[in-house]
Amino acid sequence: MIRKLMASIREYKRESLLTPLFVTLEVILEVLIPFFMAGIIDIGLANADMPYTIRMGIILAVAALLSLICGALSGKYAAAASSGFAKNLRKDMYYRIQGFSFSNIDKFSAESLVTRLTTDVTNVQNAYQMVIRILIRGPVMLIFALIMAMGINFDLSMIFLAAIPILGFGLFFIAIKAHPHFEKVFRTYDQLNGVVREDVTAIRTVKSYVREDYENSIFKRISEKVYERFVSAEKIVAWNSPLMQFTMYFAILLISWLAGELIVEEEMTTGQLMSMIVYATQILSSLMMLSMVFVMIIIASSSAERIVEVLSEESDLKDPENPVNEVADGSIDFDNVNFSYSGDISKCSLKNVTLHIKSGETIGIIGSTGSAKSTLVQLIPRLYDVTSGTISVGGRNVRDYGLEALRSQVAMVLQKNTLFSGTIKENLRWGDENASDDEIKRACILSQADEFISSFPDGYDTYIEQGGTNVSGGQKQRLCIARALLKKPKILILDDSTSAVDTRTDALIRKAFREDIPNTTKIIIAQRISSVEDADRVIVMDGGRVDAFDTPENLLRTNRIYREVHDSQMKGGEKK
Repeated sequence: MIRKLMASIREYKRESLLTPLFVTLEVILEVLIPFFMAGIIDIGLANADMPYTIRMGIILAVAALLSLICGALSGKYAAAASSGFAKNLRKDMYYRIQGFSFSNIDKFSAESLVTRLTTDVTNVQNAYQMVIRILIRGPVMLIFALIMAMGINFDLSMIFLAAIPILGFGLFFIAIKAHPHFEKVFRTYDQLNGVVREDVTAIRTVKSYVREDYENSIFKRISEKVYERFVSAEKIVAWNSPLMQFTMYFAILLISWLAGELIVEEEMTTGQLMSMIVYATQILSSLMMLSMVFVMIIIASSSAERIVEVLSEESDLKDPENPVNEVADGSIDFDNVNFSYSGDISKCSLKNVTLHIKSGETIGIIGSTGSAKSTLVQLIPRLYDVTSGTISVGGRNVRDYGLEALRSQVAMVLQKNTLFSGTIKENLRWGDENASDDEIKRACILSQADEFISSFPDGYDTYIEQGGTNVSGGQKQRLCIARALLKKPKILILDDSTSAVDTRTDALIRKAFREDIPNTTKIIIAQRISSVEDADRVIVMDGGRVDAFDTPENLLRTNRIYREVHDSQMKGGEKK
């Protein structure tokens, strides 16, 4: 795990190495200061030797100034190293996620990935800064302070050595008990993010149904769960400070008592006692630092494990060694395809699908909710891989293509249309970043979007809010279709992508497809029978199987499902 995380340090190795160097210099100078002070008290002041006192005072001031400079530099480099490490860690995770298949993303959930990119990275960043600074400072100060204390009185310094194992055992016990609780905390954070994301995304629906109180109660419940689990974890970690302080203060009191007897017996000077107490304080502070780092590491270790899970995740979809980068045409062949989201062949969403679609055909797909219509088309651009069987595009197995080459020739407009913050032009150029204004306008004319875009004061430079909240559902669908058309794909898939437009506009879109992109294979998933009745052929899905695949005219005579849908919608139209 550590090796995986450290790979993200990269260009910040210099800062990561300079930090402990300046920390070490700072500590050495701090440890020397009590030694100089003891000399001033026992020699300069005791013998009224002003030249010695002034000389040692200057040395003391210089040491304090240098210690301050080294401390400032260590802080500067620690901040740069930890911030850079976090930046690279987020970048590495984000790029890794970009390469995930849908099944990889389903495994983690979008909410969990957001938590890992934000809260978990921040925890690891804070821990890293403390490790390269405080975790170095604590042991170095402990060692040097012990050495100086041994130089003053070896027997008294053994008290500290006896205290350290007691603290070490206690801290180890706390870590074992607290770690599982922090793991639960971050899993609950994922749930909290999911609730917030869902609520904010659907805020219009919440307000429309006056469900604010209900959503507040859900948020309150999950927030209380986060609070309770954090409290459970912190109750265990809270024993860290009292354990350390009791042990070390007891050690200091014992040293003071024994040192007092030594001074009375003139076996120890006042300056040496003062130095011993300062060294005791430094040892105490170093252990306090270590306990702080220890708590941070306990918290960060859970976050680090979650980050490494993402960095170690291998995408289910990979390019072949010698990928095909040219799609010959828009023909599609399914050969005995089975697909399961879990990978379990006994739990297939698609079963024994065999289809042969010619290039340039317009294919409709209908079926009840849950009949696996969307699943079927998502296999064409390899958003998922088949569990068994093969899918071919342009006469080649889809697994033979490079993912970028295949997906550049298969344009999909999904059920859930997504627009990004930016102008209409910027959104449309997702289809082709080099598209000219004329090409953009032509795509919008085909998708029947040009008319409403031209009515906006800023036209194609109109700013789209995040998620497309300032355009209607039908406008959003038409913009997404235009974006797909700009790819100039050999296969165009519309997954119920005209459900929010009226039937007239839907008919105009299909007419434009027939006349302007006749060589593009068009697959249209629809709930309205009118959207597929002029298709060359229609696939009827039922329970993950292809119930029928024929022309609309033949299906109307021979297929029960198609006829029932047709009759119910046509009769409904007559009643109106």
